[in-house]
Amino acid sequence: MYLKELNYIVTLADEQSISRAADRLYMAQSSLSQFLQQYEAELGVKLFVRTSKGIRPTAAGKVFIENAKSILMHYRLLQNELWDMGKLEGGNVILGISSFRAQHMLPEILTDFREKYPKVQVDIVEANSMALEDMLVAGSVDVAVIALPLTRLKHQVEFLKKDEIVLVANENHPIMEVVHKREGELYDWVDLKDMEKFEYILSDYDTILGGVSRKQFQKAGIQPMVHYTNITAALAAAMARKGLGLAFTYRSCAEPREGTVYLSLGEKGVYLELALAHPYTTYQSKAAKAMAGVIQEIMGKR
Repeated sequence: MYLKELNYIVTLADEQSISRAADRLYMAQSSLSQFLQQYEAELGVKLFVRTSKGIRPTAAGKVFIENAKSILMHYRLLQNELWDMGKLEGGNVILGISSFRAQHMLPEILTDFREKYPKVQVDIVEANSMALEDMLVAGSVDVAVIALPLTRLKHQVEFLKKDEIVLVANENHPIMEVVHKREGELYDWVDLKDMEKFEYILSDYDTILGGVSRKQFQKAGIQPMVHYTNITAALAAAMARKGLGLAFTYRSCAEPREGTVYLSLGEKGVYLELALAHPYTTYQSKAAKAMAGVIQEIMGKR
């Protein structure tokens, strides 16, 4: 039994699709499908059931996958301990972060990290905070930037900063008629109760921005018109900048652009807390600690 083969099986389970797993593994779909057939034949059990929508684990497959994940995690921990003996002269760190936040923060973080630790390989896992918590519990990432409050993680995390959730609008949008001016602050503000008549572009329910924005509507007692709910937060913000509706973003991701206005929600604003979290292990590699330090330094400047 080879670690590469275990990684194939875990990737198939994560993607629930042979084609998507093949893309992630940089191999031909036919090769991965053939591997799975041969591997199941050697084991003498079916690990996955083929369906019209993809694949799903069998009962035996679930047992195998959980053990495969555990083996891969412990192997990675062993690697980290061995690399640490070399004082960061090599090694690997897996960083989890949301795709939206990664676009705005990762280039600076990775540039600084590479300058300080040029021999450490960084792998990026893009997922929302809820999915990243699952990965931390499973030990498949070494450190992650997640939004609080936690849903599954119970151990202590490192607070990073408070990030404001703001509204994105085109400067010619009718919302400008109900904007409240605020002296000495970065953004003016709006009262959601004045905004039920406008159209909104929201990301999925299972994202932080999608969930928080909907809670704010409920709190204000309004039911606005919502469109394009199955898109990313980045695309929603881009559409709002063009005047196709209103969307939400984070202050840390609010790039100054001509014709774009960012507005606080309420006079005091709406905030969430960001934190650094590590998996459920007793050992944290030097590479993971070094990455955490760089993230704290970069985000502390924003």
